[in-house]
Amino acid sequence: MKFDEIQIRVRYGETDQMGVVYHGNYVLYLEMGRIEWLRNLGISYKKMEENGIMLPVISLNINYKKSASYDDLIYVKTELKKMPTAKIEFAYEITNEIGEILSTASTTLVFIDKVTNKPIRAPKYLIEAIEA
Repeated sequence: MKFDEIQIRVRYGETDQMGVVYHGNYVLYLEMGRIEWLRNLGISYKKMEENGIMLPVISLNINYKKSASYDDLIYVKTELKKMPTAKIEFAYEITNEIGEILSTASTTLVFIDKVTNKPIRAPKYLIEAIEA
């Protein structure tokens, strides 16, 4: 399926007292990966929300393999697992500059109507962008 990769420079404030990236910050890195994955399809998550579609995370799994530290350059690979329906599933791999796997992860998000908070099908423009 379609994938995208971004690079992130670890900031000092993302590290803990031991000098490594605090585990909760990986969730932010995954979100950055998803937003850029959509953007590279020509879809703005902000505009999707403005048009009444929300994408809450309903499942998150992260496996930590190695630590990242302040000023490290890390890469977040975001890959669509299968064609979206009322939900969309992603797999992730975060690596360092020399290609070592720091973590792997997966998320499941559900498309919901912003007004009713009820699940809806993936928007047609997203499906068409993926198929293009």
